[in-house]
Amino acid sequence: MLKIDNLPKKVRFSLRDKEIFPNTILSPMDGVTDAPFRRLCRVLSGDRMGLLVSEFVPTDGDAVFNPDGHKQLKFFPEERPFGVQIFGRFPDRMAVAAGKIAERYHPEFIEVNAGCPAPKVAGKGSGSGLLRDLPRLQEILHDVKAVLDAKTPEIPLTLKCRIGWDDDSINVMETLKIAESEGVEMLTVHGRTRLQGYNGLANWDWIGKVAAAAKIPVIGNGDVNSVECARERINTYGVSGVSIGRGAMHNPWIFGQIADAWEGREKHVITAQEALDVFPLYYKFKIEDGATEMNAMGRMKQLAARLCKGFCLDVKCCHPGAEGDRIQESDNVAMSVRQALLTCQSAAEMLDCVEKLKDGIAREMVFEPERLVNLNGAKETELKFGDQFKGR
Repeated sequence: MLKIDNLPKKVRFSLRDKEIFPNTILSPMDGVTDAPFRRLCRVLSGDRMGLLVSEFVPTDGDAVFNPDGHKQLKFFPEERPFGVQIFGRFPDRMAVAAGKIAERYHPEFIEVNAGCPAPKVAGKGSGSGLLRDLPRLQEILHDVKAVLDAKTPEIPLTLKCRIGWDDDSINVMETLKIAESEGVEMLTVHGRTRLQGYNGLANWDWIGKVAAAAKIPVIGNGDVNSVECARERINTYGVSGVSIGRGAMHNPWIFGQIADAWEGREKHVITAQEALDVFPLYYKFKIEDGATEMNAMGRMKQLAARLCKGFCLDVKCCHPGAEGDRIQESDNVAMSVRQALLTCQSAAEMLDCVEKLKDGIAREMVFEPERLVNLNGAKETELKFGDQFKGR
């Protein structure tokens, strides 16, 4: 059992009148954190997820925002407390969208995205592109907050941002001041710049500076992939909680593992058989969400490619000090499991393969997320940022 002095300084935070435990958020990731994946994480956590957030909802495309045209808005009752994240570069359209979403879906919060680094988003002046135009970001926050206060005053406004556009224009402290002045009630900070993308390590020193200066809860985001990492980030940098993205893609149990630790429970060793059980469950959630068999199989393969990297023959061979031959043998076995799943030609074949693996080689294996050490992506060296706002 964990001793009480091993707990972090903070295990919960409050968003207005809601107490959030554990102090974790599943970071919204386009094409990953749809309703089936969110539901999967919640089930695996034992319903101890903290907060869930929708995939990004665009507001620029339609002259008149129509919620029916955005599949990202679909969520299930068991996902609450749930927030909807919107992105765009036009304050009036952002405000209209926020009002319609709040009135129809009544999420626990509405979040403005000032963090997405994708060229098709940031390059058009929304997402982290707003960090190049803080007056526009302030106008967006002001207008969205005004609509929420007028129509659904019970729903708070939150913001997610990066620390700046690049290393020469880090302006997260200015972003914090704007957010607080416009009534934002929670700020999530991803500790990378837009130009950095997902390369290298997040700069938690800047996240810590924001947390120290803030009057609202500050959630830190970047490179949190284990219970130990979450504890260290909270204790060292004074954040109210952590937001987890790619760590959850490779280890959807991480929220339950954090909740267990914060509750003082003994660490649960996940067997490979238990890990393989996620595939029929994920498939069920995908079909319930309206996916085709082929689409559901594709998403299962994405999950398999990530999950199987954490498979090993036993816990001992996953940690420093293990014999080299044993590590190599373990890697080979894990690769064979991964290949068996990825070469399936249909969902039925893949689910049948899962059962055969559970009755065979997986009986000797465990899932050890500490093997997942490199989750970083590629770095872009430049992104043209033009005059997107001419005449507007």
